Amino acid sequence: MNFSTRCIHTQTRFADPVGSLVMPLYMTASYAHDSLGANGSHGDYDYSRLQNPTREALEDTVRDLEGGIDCLAFSSGMAAIACLMELFRPGDEIVTSWDLYGGSIRLFDAVTRKNGVKVQSVDTSDLDAVARLITPATRAIYVESPTNPLMVVSDIRRLAQLAHDNDALLVVDNTFLTPYFCNPLKLGADVVVHSGTKYLCGHNDVVCGFVVTSRQDVSDQLRYLIKTIGSGLSPFDAWLVARGLKTLPLRMERHQQSALAIAQWLQGNPKVTQVTYTGLPDNPDHQLCLRQGTGFGGMVTFRVDTPETARRVLENVHLILFAESLGGAESLITYPLTQTHADVPADELAQKGIDGCLLRLSVGLEDPQDLIADLQQALA
Repeated sequence: MNFSTRCIHTQTRFADPVGSLVMPLYMTASYAHDSLGANGSHGDYDYSRLQNPTREALEDTVRDLEGGIDCLAFSSGMAAIACLMELFRPGDEIVTSWDLYGGSIRLFDAVTRKNGVKVQSVDTSDLDAVARLITPATRAIYVESPTNPLMVVSDIRRLAQLAHDNDALLVVDNTFLTPYFCNPLKLGADVVVHSGTKYLCGHNDVVCGFVVTSRQDVSDQLRYLIKTIGSGLSPFDAWLVARGLKTLPLRMERHQQSALAIAQWLQGNPKVTQVTYTGLPDNPDHQLCLRQGTGFGGMVTFRVDTPETARRVLENVHLILFAESLGGAESLITYPLTQTHADVPADELAQKGIDGCLLRLSVGLEDPQDLIADLQQALA
């Protein structure tokens, strides 16, 4: 089956006694057994901290769309990454993208390092720079592609080869592109993570996360960890995300079409000094995106001439909402300096170019001409 069909019909493999077209919502904490045995007559279900039929249906769909052997759904994207970090022990080392979502940076700085794991960040689009940081203790390379918020793209195939040559995992955060536009596991990655809050859900009404893997050993360890930690996604939230996934292809196409139109318009505005959107043909990562995927997504980062202009934009947009998050029906504009990256040290922000002139736009599903008109009056 093609991608669009699998978004809808993978979820129907669970038989329902009344023939429901929609996966039922199993709001139960526990399950009764008919007999004494490994799990009684119910087999797969014992306690919802470990597994729930509604969550399992969602996990099966995301696993299928990413091309993995297992998928685990978590209560947030950060819960997913935090559980993944429990695979590593004191003395292990991880190489990460230099430009990451601020919450990931906070986790690595405040928790992962505290647990005795050495974390080193680097521009992962520079393969030689990554290779120089790898030691016999390196257990994983962790990348966002594109990164948040600077939209830097890394060569996943080459990073996978480098990781495997050194007996390490390659982990790719695929939140921005989703499995509709990119399948990192098929490019050689071992693990994919998602903030499912974003495009996979698509409606700004659920916080959730996913880890998908192509490796049985990783799956086995993560299944034990999610049962132990108890950070699995609730049945109701799983049901909402499963509903959102059915329209993922339609939404991603619209996000992308509108993002390109807006990025092209921004390039012509005199108060905009830089536009970063990988769908622009002159973007340095445009061809790499096409080699390892089929599209560019709906995220646009741009710089304006002064912090005062940025402030006016944030205060004067009407249709576009000044809010954190991304990937929903509503267009959202974010100020990374004080929002997503507020906990990143000032000197590190300056080195990365995350300053008072930088804005990140998540292009929603509104008419692109209405969004352009909103930006035009806000930039006037």
